[in-house]
Amino acid sequence: QRRSLAPSQLAKRKAGDEDEEEEEEDWQPPASRKRQKAAGETESGECYRSPFRKPLAQLTNRPHCLDSSQHEAFIRSILSKPFKVPIPNYKGPLGLRSLGVKRAGLRGPLHDPFEEGALVLYEPPVLSAHDQLKMDKDKVPVHVVVDPVLSRVLRPHQREGVKFLWDCVTSRRIPGSHGCIMADEMGLGKTLQCITLMWTLLRQSPDCKPEIEKAVVVSPSSLVRNWYNEVEKWLGGRIQPLAIDGGSKEEIDRKLVGFMNQRGLRVPSPILIISYETFRLHAEVLQRGSVGLVICDEGHRLKNSENQTYQALNSLNTPRRVLISGTPIQNDLLEYFSLVHFVNSGILGTAQEFKRHFEMPILKGRDADASEAERHKGEERLKELISIVNRCLIRRTSDILSKYLPVKIEQVVCCRLTPLQTELYKNFLKQAKPVEELKEGKISVSSLSSITSLKKLCNHPALIYDKCVEEEEGFMGALGLFPSGYSTKSVEPQLSGKMLVLDYILAVTKSTSNDKVVLVSNYTQTLDLFEKLCRNRRYLYVRLDGTMSIKKRAKIVERFNSPSSPEFIFMLSSKAGGCGLNLIGANRLVMFDPDWNPANDEQAMARVWRDGQKKLCYIYRLLSTGTIEEKIFQRQTHKKALSSCVVDEEQDVERHFSLGELKELFTLNETTTSDTHDKIKCRRCVNGHQVRAPPDGSDCTSDLSQWHHCADKRGLQDSVLKTAWDAAVTFTFYHHSHEEQRGIP
Repeated sequence: QRRSLAPSQLAKRKAGDEDEEEEEEDWQPPASRKRQKAAGETESGECYRSPFRKPLAQLTNRPHCLDSSQHEAFIRSILSKPFKVPIPNYKGPLGLRSLGVKRAGLRGPLHDPFEEGALVLYEPPVLSAHDQLKMDKDKVPVHVVVDPVLSRVLRPHQREGVKFLWDCVTSRRIPGSHGCIMADEMGLGKTLQCITLMWTLLRQSPDCKPEIEKAVVVSPSSLVRNWYNEVEKWLGGRIQPLAIDGGSKEEIDRKLVGFMNQRGLRVPSPILIISYETFRLHAEVLQRGSVGLVICDEGHRLKNSENQTYQALNSLNTPRRVLISGTPIQNDLLEYFSLVHFVNSGILGTAQEFKRHFEMPILKGRDADASEAERHKGEERLKELISIVNRCLIRRTSDILSKYLPVKIEQVVCCRLTPLQTELYKNFLKQAKPVEELKEGKISVSSLSSITSLKKLCNHPALIYDKCVEEEEGFMGALGLFPSGYSTKSVEPQLSGKMLVLDYILAVTKSTSNDKVVLVSNYTQTLDLFEKLCRNRRYLYVRLDGTMSIKKRAKIVERFNSPSSPEFIFMLSSKAGGCGLNLIGANRLVMFDPDWNPANDEQAMARVWRDGQKKLCYIYRLLSTGTIEEKIFQRQTHKKALSSCVVDEEQDVERHFSLGELKELFTLNETTTSDTHDKIKCRRCVNGHQVRAPPDGSDCTSDLSQWHHCADKRGLQDSVLKTAWDAAVTFTFYHHSHEEQRGIP
């Protein structure tokens, strides 16, 4: 009888006695049993089976035994295959570690430090074989390498900046201090460098773990959404930041409490982006815990250590502080001290010590009337200050952009007053009482009001028409100077020298090119005049000022920058949107009125000459000739010279004006083509015409060092401005950006 070879039956028979086992082993099918006829076999026994058909093999459950080497090779081939997500075209992040499996062996860096183009922020010291044996494997330091996703897009100066930032916040540059100031000029990619720093600190450190758990970015309200978009752009969804740009107090508090309560290696939203105003109002919630890093964008807002925003940020529990400002010195050195003190408290002493040891000697040495001893002492103290601050401040100028951006031509255009403006101006100077007070060295509220009135008069008489109607101080009897039937409902460009020049610039640009124009002013009333002019000329425009919501700002900027956008003009309030906006859709910018703070003008004028700009850029700074606007521009020059001296370390910045000359605000020079050009005693001009310098460069330095050229109509190169010259232009200063590198004559 045939026995079953099923495993269960074999097991039963195996449990029997030994004789039965032997019998089973020796069992053979009976020889006498009649064999069934195979398929394809004939009666005679001949077989017609195909020679290619193989006989069936008997199936058993007994495993085929391999030798150990074959088995090991087979297992290794399985384990060597990387894990692949079984979803077509899946591109999501893969876990760096298997769940529940402890990493074995030596610790390693998150990214390959030896890959081509790798940006290594920290390299562990080389250990001898003996030290490697002695050191605990769990304490071996590893390389800190920037994520290749970011290092591939960083430019050389940005790679240098990221290394500097990382060294500062990890206390490797100044032991015991963890702060720094990123003072690069506008357009050099400060935001990208700081995003790279945050991402690196959140993911790795020499100890093979994240350096920080959370980071806070504080910025102007108009830039909150921009920061969010930049993080999304460069990190591509690898991280989910929390941006707070509006909402009720309870809702914001709830979000902030949730952010502060996050803990562990994988924090869901490790980056908080918040405005200065919201931070100040909700500082109490953020001060309950600690954060690893705080970044203050447009950090010159912290120039006054007494204001509430400074106090709130300074009380935040965080050792690592990065302050971003393209203009760290705006008015005086004490404000500069406040910024340095915020990031690295104590390295310059107290405010009183700083003022006595640094500020007073440096300012005395910078005065045009200073003695030789005072200048020498000022230079010594300046070198000492620079040597201390340079350990925590990095500054690169926009010269670097010459490799990446088109040429920028910046022009200061002096415009003569119209007869109506001249009469109103002289009438005000005769009546205004603050004139005498200012000559005595006193600046009262009425003096400041008078300054504002004169600045508005320089823009357009329509801005002071209501004061003339009400016969306010300085404008009594002035109403009769206006043309009969005058009304403020419509704009009349011919009544203002600057408005007349602007009208020409816009008309010529519109008719001869497809360029777009940004118009910037400090006053919303002036923007109202721009709107009336655009409606009269049928120019399409958009306007951004303080009344526009944050979300709407981002939308109109994106629309204006689109090449298919029909808008010709972007009107911008320098107070509301002068910082951080990217308006590369335009390549011409008109700065209609100057600000006392040169940083405000510099910020506003940097909106068009930024990364992504493809066209030649023209910047027009309009000044009313011989008026208070030229005095403001002269004061800006003085402040920028101080900034160049301390921040940019320029050794031979000219001492342009004495302090006595800066007090001459309430005067009108009707005979000059440019009061500023007269005061700088330009050595390159003869009878108002610039003389080309000798080829060897001797005697070609200018008292006004930041301007390369000064010219009348014959020496002007801008065809648009040439057309407007006869209308009201009297003189210009101009320069080409990086003309030495570009080879422009």
